[in-house]
Amino acid sequence: MKQTNYDIAVIGAGIIGLATAMQLTDKYPSSRVVVLDKEKAIAEHQTGHNSGVIHAGIYYKPGSAKASFCYTGNKELRRFCDKNSVPYKMCGKLIIAINDNEIPMIEELHKRGTDNGVKGLKLIGKEELLEKEPNAAGLKAIWSPNTGIIDYKKVSTAYAEKFKNNGGDLLLDSAVLSLEQKNKEIYIDTHDKTITAKHVINCAGLHADQIANLMGQDVGIRIVPFRGEYYSIDATRTNLVNGLIYPVPDPAMPFLGVHFTTRIDGSVEAGPNAVLAFAREGYSKMSLNIRDLINTVTFPGFWKMSAKHWKTGLSEQYRSINKKHFLESLQRLVPDTKMSDLTSPGAGVRAQAIDRSGNLLQDFSIIETENAIHVLSAPSPGATSSLTIGRHIVGLAQHAFEL
Repeated sequence: MKQTNYDIAVIGAGIIGLATAMQLTDKYPSSRVVVLDKEKAIAEHQTGHNSGVIHAGIYYKPGSAKASFCYTGNKELRRFCDKNSVPYKMCGKLIIAINDNEIPMIEELHKRGTDNGVKGLKLIGKEELLEKEPNAAGLKAIWSPNTGIIDYKKVSTAYAEKFKNNGGDLLLDSAVLSLEQKNKEIYIDTHDKTITAKHVINCAGLHADQIANLMGQDVGIRIVPFRGEYYSIDATRTNLVNGLIYPVPDPAMPFLGVHFTTRIDGSVEAGPNAVLAFAREGYSKMSLNIRDLINTVTFPGFWKMSAKHWKTGLSEQYRSINKKHFLESLQRLVPDTKMSDLTSPGAGVRAQAIDRSGNLLQDFSIIETENAIHVLSAPSPGATSSLTIGRHIVGLAQHAFEL
């Protein structure tokens, strides 16, 4: 086996790992940094399967890491893309109150977004709502002009190129099989090589808890995969929506509800729902990984979570198997949506962290252990916030790794 020595090994070539590695090599050009990923291409999982939204930071609890990182990350991301010729579009977003009961929730969301420093938010009535989205239903809405759309694989490619130009090494098709600390070095075994590093930054996404376990760390959470299923709107009917149309979310859940998303390529997606996946990379209803499933059902926190949210879980599962019910959810927002509009089903998988008490982690979770930093939870708006998250990790590394 070929052995290579590094100062820092970043595990995971998704958008967070690449943003971190790029900024590490920007700030510490003399450090030897490697990014390892088990896939043959970058951004193959959460980064490459998300909806491509540049979030503004409306939903998140003031003072949380998401609230702190999102709008700053939104602006930083756009500056990076302007400088590096990555296309994006600020199409704007509506969050719509369908009935009178949802109006107080819309008003609270508007206050929350304003408290989070999001610029340009506006509460609008039905007349202005219909000017922006003529096919939408609703009584009142939040208009967010600083929400946009982008291809995060292209962003990740730009991060990777800058990282490599800075002298970093990107090793794909290099699944981590074991990690062992000996003599102040961490030995990282893959199928064809051993990498040694003084420090590790774990950005493994769907497998972040497993990487921590390989390092002998019990981090108190389990990654439970949730599949987000969506449909594409038929190409002849994409004029149903102009931008992004969202419902009022359930504040108890980390999911935003089924919605309409215009993509940067002009296509429109409808969804996603959120159903338990039986594999960490379970992109289809038939996906099953026995080891992953056992990993989920043997975690006490999973059953505590299920006891709290079983009604929501059953509703999401029913919507998954009943296309008519899925359609009805969409018709609450855009009544003219027809069954024939829903084509080309697809899915992404969210790495949902759950603690031992059954709580769904709703904020980013980044912890330090001996010679390592672990990104245990960085779901949406993780991609939007990738540069601010990366900079935060570099700051932690500067202190913890004595860079």
